[in-house]
Amino acid sequence: MKIAMIGTGYVGLVSGVCFSDFGHEVICVDKDPRKIEMLTRGEVPIYEPGLDVLMAKNVAAGRLSFTQDLAAAVEGAEAVFIAVGTPTRRGDGHADLTYVMAAAEEIAAAMSGYTVVVTKSTVPVGTNSAVERTIRNARPDADFDVASNPEFLREGAAIDDFMRPDRVVVGVTSDRGRDIMGEVYRPLFLREFPVIYTDLETAEMIKYAANAFLATKITFINEIARLCEKVGADVKEVARGMGLDGRIGNKFLHAGPGYGGSCFPKDTQALARMGQDHAVPMQITETVIKVNDEIKRRMIDKIVDLCDGSVNGKVVVVLGVTFKPNTDDMRDAPSLTIVPALVGAGAKVRVVDPQGAREGTLLLPGVNWMDDAYKAAQKADCLVLLTEWNEFRALDLKRLAKKMASPRMADLRNIYNAKDAEKAGFEGYTSVGR
Repeated sequence: MKIAMIGTGYVGLVSGVCFSDFGHEVICVDKDPRKIEMLTRGEVPIYEPGLDVLMAKNVAAGRLSFTQDLAAAVEGAEAVFIAVGTPTRRGDGHADLTYVMAAAEEIAAAMSGYTVVVTKSTVPVGTNSAVERTIRNARPDADFDVASNPEFLREGAAIDDFMRPDRVVVGVTSDRGRDIMGEVYRPLFLREFPVIYTDLETAEMIKYAANAFLATKITFINEIARLCEKVGADVKEVARGMGLDGRIGNKFLHAGPGYGGSCFPKDTQALARMGQDHAVPMQITETVIKVNDEIKRRMIDKIVDLCDGSVNGKVVVVLGVTFKPNTDDMRDAPSLTIVPALVGAGAKVRVVDPQGAREGTLLLPGVNWMDDAYKAAQKADCLVLLTEWNEFRALDLKRLAKKMASPRMADLRNIYNAKDAEKAGFEGYTSVGR
């Protein structure tokens, strides 16, 4: 099949590369000439493990290409995916659909023959119907269907999630559109991965409901963690005891500094706003948003308390600033709340992150970027473990403690424990929910 992918951000690029690996002919489109030049040279503008190798393989096979020319990419395509950004609109919490609708208008002008226009971007309920109206108004004669195909990719594991999904959700209103989408995902269907067909609105809602529920699990265990600290329980064991219940499951029950990233903050806000607009308040989701913000601020208090009530003039080493490991994504990362607060309180902050500097240099002014945790720890007063990159999971605690002027650790991902830290020479250790 010929597929056009409009947008080469995280979702569009990963999806386009993976579709080409299915054997489809994929043309990825972006208006940013710098990004297209990078991709044409074989450079990947985002960090996602394995994406560079898979992209190079399919470019070499002639199945994958990149262009700024939307019209040329859409002409003759059987499926055109819209994978542009839907950021939170400033001031009201709504998802900004400007780019989605602009793409729909351009697609309408360029379509030739029957086409399925597929919204891959995360969009509020009713958006696909609006896309259909936009195309119909622009091209009353066009032969097309609209489909909703939300993505469920985890950053850092996106390729595996695409190739071995828990499920594929397709909202579609015609048999012809369903047949085309069936061909798009035929390799997964043959391997018996579940493909769920629904109407457009249900597909749109599945995405928001899933992300809001996962954000709720994270926030719930973080609230439990705070109570554990007061009553003397261990949240890691509590989460383990909960997670072994098949009705609950163990995923997203890891206490820490709160959720961040490109999806959960944006999607919970959009769902809450949808509820308000339809007079059906999403009270649980609204509370999740509020509590998650409080959790990030509570981490600042933990660090300050560990430093005897003040970080002014003290050297604080922050290990990891991306919102999760195996990504360079800084969107709504807890570090964007915690690090500026430390700098504002007078701390001299050193940051170590394998991929964070690309975005973090602009987002975290006033910090010193370093490449090595042990060098960063030299004469430091406090070590903050904020993102659980693999290289931070097996640190030589004794070596770190010897280098520090005042060996103290705020382990905000519960990777180590107080006994091991004390044995290694740390004078102070704090974690989350223990």
